[in-house]
Amino acid sequence: MRQDQLLAAALIPDRGDAAALFELIELLFFAYRDFVGDPDRLLEDYGFGRAHHRVIHFVDRNPGLTIAELLDILKITKQSLNRVLKELISKDFIESRLGVEDRRQRHLHVTSKGKHLADHLAALQMQRIGRAISEIGPSNAVIARRFLEAMIDPSERRDVQRVVAAKGHAQ
Repeated sequence: MRQDQLLAAALIPDRGDAAALFELIELLFFAYRDFVGDPDRLLEDYGFGRAHHRVIHFVDRNPGLTIAELLDILKITKQSLNRVLKELISKDFIESRLGVEDRRQRHLHVTSKGKHLADHLAALQMQRIGRAISEIGPSNAVIARRFLEAMIDPSERRDVQRVVAAKGHAQ
């Protein structure tokens, strides 16, 4: 076995090792708290929350996303999205354009103001991820990525991979 495989085998608990699994659960909670904490503090300045962050993120990363596609990505109700989206549109962070082929569809795009906020939020999270990768090393980052992918419900993985690999991701 390679060194990174040995390290992963030592760190990954058996399914029956409840104490180790609880440690991983708690580490995920704390990692998520800190991962979203940096953007949360910035979003407070705008009167926004995590729902606004998610909408801005996915619209920025997928220009022209329809409302139906965004609902599918976020797995939230139309009512929940409408409140957040209405606020982002009224404050000029996102714009809704009529579809060219289907005028009933609304295609979402970030405005220059929305792009600035999306970039700032992403920079905060990229710093945290970059620091973590530098601490664990690139080969272990591959293992971490595989772990995160495996955490996604198997029935959703293909859809998530499509979103992650979407055309808007090229910077």
